Amino acid sequence: MNASKSLLRQPGLVSIGLLAIVLLVVFPALLDSFRLNLVGKYLSYAFVAIGLVILWGWGGVLSLGQGVFFGLGGYAMGMFLKLEASDPETTKIQSTPGIPDFMDWNQITSLPILWEPFHSLTFTLVAVVAVPMILAFLVSYAMFKRRVGGVYFAIITQAVALIMTTLIVGQQGYTGGINGMTDLKTMMGWDTRTDSAKLILYYVCAAMLLLCVIGGSWVQRSKFGTLLLAMRDKEDRVRFSGYDVAMFKVAAFCVAAGLAGVGGALFTLQVGFMSPSFVGIVPSIELVILCAVGGRLSLVGAVYGALLVNASKTLFSESFPDLWLFLMAALFIGVTMAFPYGLAGLFESHVKPWWNRRVQERRTIRARLRDDELAAKSPPLEADPTGASAIAVQPDGPGSMVIRRGTSGTA
Repeated sequence: MNASKSLLRQPGLVSIGLLAIVLLVVFPALLDSFRLNLVGKYLSYAFVAIGLVILWGWGGVLSLGQGVFFGLGGYAMGMFLKLEASDPETTKIQSTPGIPDFMDWNQITSLPILWEPFHSLTFTLVAVVAVPMILAFLVSYAMFKRRVGGVYFAIITQAVALIMTTLIVGQQGYTGGINGMTDLKTMMGWDTRTDSAKLILYYVCAAMLLLCVIGGSWVQRSKFGTLLLAMRDKEDRVRFSGYDVAMFKVAAFCVAAGLAGVGGALFTLQVGFMSPSFVGIVPSIELVILCAVGGRLSLVGAVYGALLVNASKTLFSESFPDLWLFLMAALFIGVTMAFPYGLAGLFESHVKPWWNRRVQERRTIRARLRDDELAAKSPPLEADPTGASAIAVQPDGPGSMVIRRGTSGTA
């Protein structure tokens, strides 16, 4: 219980500052362009993990369909990039120039109306956040107003993920089908495949992630965050106090969906493609695991969890191609069993108490040294001929005094 309360405190300036140093200084200094681009991809998943901290860790609402919102944000950005890559000059060999290649392969002769607004970058940036939030509102409002929650809501979000995957694969002429949207090379004429572009995109992703962590800590301190925690622990009390619990849950679900959409858009920019393999049930569960490993009560812990899990996945798949799935399963099971509160819980229960003990010991030593110095500088004690055990004599003058110890007497 004490560990839980400690984790619920806002992440301090020290933890956020250390995270900023790691992301903005250490990684760019130590990693080459390829590895740094991989870390940027990992950080795009961290947006989803932060949203799950707000929704699941603070609000007590588990969603197993966050991959849907991640994919919607990624597809929104992918549509803009794909239209830019499908200009008439580039696609002149197609039977219908000026439309994406997968549309031409499926005998679509004109650009669908749904795609037209994505010629605008401004509309695309709005859609990256708005489309996931709108879908999240429709799903959560219908469920929470009927007081559907707990495991039933988690199953429903899984069903939404399955439906969305089937829809994307089935509408191949409009979405690219199972292959998704590929060959996304430029943004407003800027080649995103160069090393300098990858470095810039990495810094943009890291900076936006840090802003989301700071914003999340502000949400936790706000009345909205307090009510989320209260609903998680005593939902009926909050309802009897006059608050609309359903709408607070809807708001938390929409915030988590918007963050997932931002992560999906940044993923598409850095990786250069988006496919339904990031939308289904399996990737949605993996996103929940990121949050659980990092600590579902900690914003900063969720970021470290995303980095650790994805880096382990890359390392195991490269070093042990036949065993990496088993190793990942062992990592997930081991961390969740040994550290119920994730990496952040490990820090709070072991590292932080050890550090506090060290600090307290140093303070005690300094206090003793100060006392010894004061004792060494104090005036010497002289024998008192009148019978007192000891007397300290100060120099003569207006402020002179005699301090006797051991017996009462007159100075």
